[in-house]
Amino acid sequence: MSGTSDATPAPGPAPGLTTGAVARRLGVSPTTLRSWDRRYGLGPAAREDGRHRRWAPADIAMLAEMCRLTASGVPPAEAARAARAAAEPAPGSAGSGPGAPPDPDTAPPTSAEDARRQLRGLARAAVRLDGPALDALLGDFVSRHGLVAAWEEVMVPALHAVGRRWESSGDRYVEVEHLLSWHVSTALRRALPAGGAPVPAAAPGAPPVLLACVPAEQHTLPLEALAAGLAARGLPVRMLGAAVPPEALDAAVRRTGPAAVVLWSQARSTASHALARHVAGTAFGVRGARTRPLVALAGPGWAGRAPGPGLARPNSLREALALLTGLCT
Repeated sequence: MSGTSDATPAPGPAPGLTTGAVARRLGVSPTTLRSWDRRYGLGPAAREDGRHRRWAPADIAMLAEMCRLTASGVPPAEAARAARAAAEPAPGSAGSGPGAPPDPDTAPPTSAEDARRQLRGLARAAVRLDGPALDALLGDFVSRHGLVAAWEEVMVPALHAVGRRWESSGDRYVEVEHLLSWHVSTALRRALPAGGAPVPAAAPGAPPVLLACVPAEQHTLPLEALAAGLAARGLPVRMLGAAVPPEALDAAVRRTGPAAVVLWSQARSTASHALARHVAGTAFGVRGARTRPLVALAGPGWAGRAPGPGLARPNSLREALALLTGLCT
């Protein structure tokens, strides 16, 4: 792990969590935490051996407040000042306040038992075709644990479990999978901060992030989760959806001038590296100041080949959000 070499070592053993553990708890990347330390001074009070960050509860509370503020659209520098100010008089009070909206990306960590209980409840409701129960269960988990945890720990495992049951039962449960997918999509669209759309984190007129499935790819739910996460962070998003033809994708890139293009592929049979390279090489803008988008290859279809120039391959919703947030703010 990287750290400032001139930091004063903590007297005695340094308690607290590592940067990786804190990143998992808050739903952000370790790179983001290190960046906040360098840029805004949101580092831990103590460092083990002068190098390794060890985060105490007060440090984590300050980071949680930073996450809450940036996710609600406050510019990072302003959010950092507010997080430090909130931590000084009462570290335990960071992140709470009258009428504070639930943070869509950072929330108390889930327990394995809680996730299993939610999965069992979702499975039973889906088999009963109980739409209202699915809405209640999904909405409750998102509000308590955040969008990222809800997607990675409950929604995706539930969809996989239903898919396996359908495949092993002679297509008997296709209606269950369709109903669950619909309600997951509904929960994702509702996963915005209370009180309406957040204040944009990017500058007015900033280029958007373009989300598209590659041609012949129909799985849109992962892109819907990413769209919800980006929108909750106040970043501009353009969602094109399923099976976007190459010529339509090319036209959208040239018309919107995106900061990044996310291409989802569920299977290797749909992944088109030639298309990804073409998009990454598409230049737009005025002569003398032309630019190209970053292309993020999302989904298991892209596995097995290293990304080339202008390409990135995030391996999870957390990684994709961290990558695109850092690019757009």
